[in-house]
Amino acid sequence: MMRFEGTDTYMANSNSFDSQTILAGIRRWVEIETPTEVPDQVNRLVSVVADHYRDLPVTLERVAGVDGCGDHLVVRSTWGQDRPGILVLSHLDTVHPMGFIQRLPFKVEGDSAFGPGIYDMKGGAYIAYHAFRELCAAPERPPLGITHMFTSDEEIGSPTSRALIEAEGRKAKYVLVTEPARDGGKIVTGRKGVGRFKIYIKGVPAHAGSRPEDGRSAVRELANVIQTLEGMNDLKRGVTVNVGVVRGGTRPNVTPEEAYAEVDLRVPSFNDAEEFVAKILGLTSKTDGVTVTVTGELNRPPYEKGNAGASLYEHAKTIAAEIGFELIDTHTGGGSDGNFTAPYTGTLDGLGVDGKGAHTHYEQLYVSSLEPRARLLHRLYQTLR
Repeated sequence: MMRFEGTDTYMANSNSFDSQTILAGIRRWVEIETPTEVPDQVNRLVSVVADHYRDLPVTLERVAGVDGCGDHLVVRSTWGQDRPGILVLSHLDTVHPMGFIQRLPFKVEGDSAFGPGIYDMKGGAYIAYHAFRELCAAPERPPLGITHMFTSDEEIGSPTSRALIEAEGRKAKYVLVTEPARDGGKIVTGRKGVGRFKIYIKGVPAHAGSRPEDGRSAVRELANVIQTLEGMNDLKRGVTVNVGVVRGGTRPNVTPEEAYAEVDLRVPSFNDAEEFVAKILGLTSKTDGVTVTVTGELNRPPYEKGNAGASLYEHAKTIAAEIGFELIDTHTGGGSDGNFTAPYTGTLDGLGVDGKGAHTHYEQLYVSSLEPRARLLHRLYQTLR
């Protein structure tokens, strides 16, 4: 049974959530570029983040990066760690390559602040830190401990952080994810599960002009496979299958011996996941002499809006109304680290900043969203029971 404290016991100093102060902190994080595939850069930012916490009542655990990824940082409050508490999930890596900040430098135009990763999700990660700092400035401590995990590999599917996220998620009573808000500030209470697959096709090469009858085209078989995969799309059910990468053949006058494809699957429920993962892994060749081999799996389970997540949302909605804004929830097709915790722990996602343009050359946050979103996180830290 979830219990929440009434939300009128304490209000932070009115100046402690000044948007320009928060934005200055976000700028420092944004101007350290952190492509997932450049772990030294990610680790530079991990060190900066760790330094921010050194004067606060926390313990720091830095988990060394593996498999070409950066380190992960786990920050634990010194109070409340003897029972299930609040887990905050943030990632420090971005999709933007090194040097992208020359194309998209930090700048402010009106209510928009631009920069690589500022919306997805350095802005959200920073306001969660800022809210925690303000929490520590108050004389009293909330009953639940807070663990804030900063990971380095979310943008590539969290291969090196997933086990850590799941372990911490199973110990937590609540999970708050600082991915960006959606569509004008909406919170996320559901996400599709994500599957990734690789398809290898082996045919028989031949001279395409003089001995075409000897060949068995891997590319032609790939065309059959693509048609089958495209036929699995079912927008009414919310199931999407996308063949996003294809390769095949060597020369125009050679019957192609090999072909290859990479496939993305999105499913709204566990039942859909079971059905469509089996269909994709079960693909077979329609051509004698050609083999089709499929590898892959569901790498993020569906995040369905269960009772625990719904209760957590209703509590956050009440707090937001007291702060002065309406908190609307939504379901999205994109995956996040919240997918790993939602099956067994009440999870609320999209708690980061409002803005637009994730992964684009115009990525931006709305400065006006900084104060209310930071206050919302602060009040969640205070009132969750």
